[in-house]
Amino acid sequence: MRVEQLTYSIGAELVGVDLADAIHDEGIFAEIRAALLKYRVLFLRNQEFSRAEHVAFARRFGDLEDHPVAGSDPEHPGLVRIYKTPEQPNDRYENAWHSDATWREAPQFGAVLRCVECPPVGGDTMWANMVLAYENLPEHVKSQIADLRARHSIEASFGAAMPIEKRLALKAQFPDAEHPVVRTHPDTGEKVLYVNGFTTHFTNYHTPARVRFGQDGNPGAADLLRYLISQAYIPEYQVRWRWQKNSVAIWDNAATQHYAVMDYPPCHRKMERAGIVGSKPF
Repeated sequence: MRVEQLTYSIGAELVGVDLADAIHDEGIFAEIRAALLKYRVLFLRNQEFSRAEHVAFARRFGDLEDHPVAGSDPEHPGLVRIYKTPEQPNDRYENAWHSDATWREAPQFGAVLRCVECPPVGGDTMWANMVLAYENLPEHVKSQIADLRARHSIEASFGAAMPIEKRLALKAQFPDAEHPVVRTHPDTGEKVLYVNGFTTHFTNYHTPARVRFGQDGNPGAADLLRYLISQAYIPEYQVRWRWQKNSVAIWDNAATQHYAVMDYPPCHRKMERAGIVGSKPF
């Protein structure tokens, strides 16, 4: 296996390896996992494996989970089908910087995403290194956010376009989760800036140390949250991947955010993702 780094800050392509072999080969899998923690997101071309093999490889990292809104393959639980069609011109849940399922109490560890069908042009995906985003924050901002916590909501994202009864039922099933604004990576111990498109507000901003008058709380908290979320937009933290059929991306969901670019004309874009159960952020 050869590892080809794609940018200085994030991303590497694995060459000369078949993920189907890593299902049973401890040595290959250990190399892949180590590379994932180092480069944050890994890419491979020409991976012609079955759905069953896709699920089996992802399960090497941990248990898989379905998505309450996006449907899964009926024969392979945990393999979520992200299918875009020409009849879905307004389906825009992916084109925002986000970390998968931070609205869960225990967001995903990571994911293995394969391209089944893609547009001839467009439809790339970008990833951002949120460890580096935290490291490069001004020191006074790091001090300001050290103890902050924030809410993450499926109701305010996937639920927003639903009828009110369905939206409230979704929130009842998945109440807003609260996570630290700066989490500790469970494997590397690194500090990670941990707010994204699912984040709605800080839960402990309104304290005497930050707010002189009640009115300070609204613009102060909202402006700070917008500033933190915008760190993922910085190109120096990013890598961009052009999809081809049977291309694969594997990413560390605790250390990164991603953005599916919807710049393609009406056509099919079919992706299949195995999301791996994670742990509660701390």
